[in-house]
Amino acid sequence: MSGQDAGKDDAQALKAEQRAQARASRQAANKAEREARREENKAKRQAQRKPPAPARTETPKPRVKRMPAAPPPPAIQTRPFNILLVGQNGAIGRQAAIFAASLRRNSPQWQGRLIVAEPQNDGAWSGAQVRMSQPTRDALTAFGAEILPFTAQHFGRTYPYGNKIEALSVLPADEPFIFFDSDTLVTGPLESLALDFARPSASMRRTGTWPQPPLYGPGFSDIWKSLYDRFGLDFASTLDASQPDEHWEHYLYFNAGWFFGPDPAEFGRRFLAWARAVRDEPGDALACQSLDPWLDQVVLPLVIHSFGGGRPDAGLAGLDGAVTCHYRNLPLMYAREDEQVLDTYEAVTRDPAIAPLMQGDEEFRRVVTEQGGRDVIRPMFEAEIDAMPENLLRHRLRKEGWWF
Repeated sequence: MSGQDAGKDDAQALKAEQRAQARASRQAANKAEREARREENKAKRQAQRKPPAPARTETPKPRVKRMPAAPPPPAIQTRPFNILLVGQNGAIGRQAAIFAASLRRNSPQWQGRLIVAEPQNDGAWSGAQVRMSQPTRDALTAFGAEILPFTAQHFGRTYPYGNKIEALSVLPADEPFIFFDSDTLVTGPLESLALDFARPSASMRRTGTWPQPPLYGPGFSDIWKSLYDRFGLDFASTLDASQPDEHWEHYLYFNAGWFFGPDPAEFGRRFLAWARAVRDEPGDALACQSLDPWLDQVVLPLVIHSFGGGRPDAGLAGLDGAVTCHYRNLPLMYAREDEQVLDTYEAVTRDPAIAPLMQGDEEFRRVVTEQGGRDVIRPMFEAEIDAMPENLLRHRLRKEGWWF
């Protein structure tokens, strides 16, 4: 090796060492800042507990723009409701157990049945190992969940999102229900929500993912109207007049991360029948549209509207707000969610019933155990998170090697 080459190597090594030192300094500064914030918050909480006069409490300003987190009005439901999750082998089962633990931790006064629907290794899942492991089952039952089996007949491995449609069959008929995706945390009291089960609704934490109208048509209105006409529904009454025509938010569109209704039997039958009909015969207006993975979100607004439901009102602000969080995955959670969500997730996964389930999970190890979420992902988006749409968040995380 020449002296010039050796000099280059030394310079490169010096730069690498300087970058590593700078990275370590940034991580240490970030950690120190977090610790300072925690101590400040702790001191504030202690001050609020002191007599003689109760201090006026304020809802902390969220770090990111989420659904309004104002205290919901008193609940109007007159009887307990059931919660439905799907649990199966792997991450979905672990997420269901984490949901159950967060429910018991943050909503101890909630009364109802927590039912985890487990697909069986036959029917549309034939040949796949979808049943949960025994440790996962033990964790779920430890937090009061009931595990009920169902056999998927129509979707299964060809469309896994169809589990949430077919799983409705395990719920008792004529009892109000709410379905949650398993990658959801309970961060506040569910019993505080004003759930009017006679008016079904679903999550508005969504983006304009469907449809994608072709250049020469049909447009949004023609595509959506074709679906409402097909099932004999009134299309005009679903439109949001505050949004312009041919803008995706003008139309009734939900994320299927949570939805609720009065009768899971009838709701499930209609959801299944219409989803199969749209899948099997999309029609001319949908000829250029992809239904995978959007089928459940295409049909859900039709079903909700058919039962007299619609967009959630202010009484449901705690869903996707101060009461629940559909975090989807760990990198997204650490990039954009409130501190309350992160603190809940970390506390729950330290629980002796949950911690063993997380062993061997690379995403959990890198993001949570090794604090990559706190030390790397969170600072990465601190300044621009409020203005960044989810697709750009995902792209940035992939580019930086934090997408699993």
